[in-house]
Amino acid sequence: MVWFIKPRFRKQIARIEINGAIAGGTRKRVLEALKTVEERKFPALLLRIDSPGGTVGDSQEIYTALKKLQEKIKIVASFGNISASGGVYIGMGAQHIMANPGTITGSIGVILRGNNLERLLERVGVSFKVIKSGPYKDILAFDREMTDQERHILQELIDVSYQQFVQTVAEARQLAVDTVKTFADGRIFTGQQAVELGIVDRLGTEEDARRWAAELAGLDPDKTRCFTLEEKKPLLNRVLSRDASRLSQLRSLPGLVAGAELLEFELSTNGLPLWLYRP
Repeated sequence: MVWFIKPRFRKQIARIEINGAIAGGTRKRVLEALKTVEERKFPALLLRIDSPGGTVGDSQEIYTALKKLQEKIKIVASFGNISASGGVYIGMGAQHIMANPGTITGSIGVILRGNNLERLLERVGVSFKVIKSGPYKDILAFDREMTDQERHILQELIDVSYQQFVQTVAEARQLAVDTVKTFADGRIFTGQQAVELGIVDRLGTEEDARRWAAELAGLDPDKTRCFTLEEKKPLLNRVLSRDASRLSQLRSLPGLVAGAELLEFELSTNGLPLWLYRP
């Protein structure tokens, strides 16, 4: 994978965007970008987050990489329209956080969903024969109801993941664990409320966050520009991508592509614990 930076300004800080649901592709892209930030010795990083969250493991890996990078550069997170659940967790990897007054954030917690199609399968005359090494090997199987013991096992898993989330927020924001638990019940809140709770430091736009990052790095905000790190695609891919995008706009109803991406995410993460806000 090759990354590129267009050197237009001598004074510059890095910028990385995290958009949409967080999964393996996001993790890989962001970790590669963070590696480039470190290698290029940028003095600061502006992390723009506009995400409802996503998978637990991928969010944790991005957070861990940000914490490591904190030792070398200043990091300011800018919360966009929505930065919830796993988006919040990743934001904890920045020393400073800024959000718009109306940003939707919060949703601190864990969710795990499975599908029970047992009654539908019975109606169409389909059944499955399962041979397993242990009673819980097919936990969350879609062709039968969950047992009480299985529910207890999964609840313990969720509780451990939740505790990890709460502990990370408490440490990053210098809050007591019990204090975090008072609002870490899955609720969402605005950026303004997040400041009052101690999750966000300041209210402001992404431009305000850029200026703040420049100041923290000892640079003149008026003379400092951001360079967004993005994956360089071969020329043919870029041309085809543009053509495909135009064709998609002509053929698709508004929101159809976004809906398809969400459906793909739902299917690929079915049965996984998620740090994800589900409206």
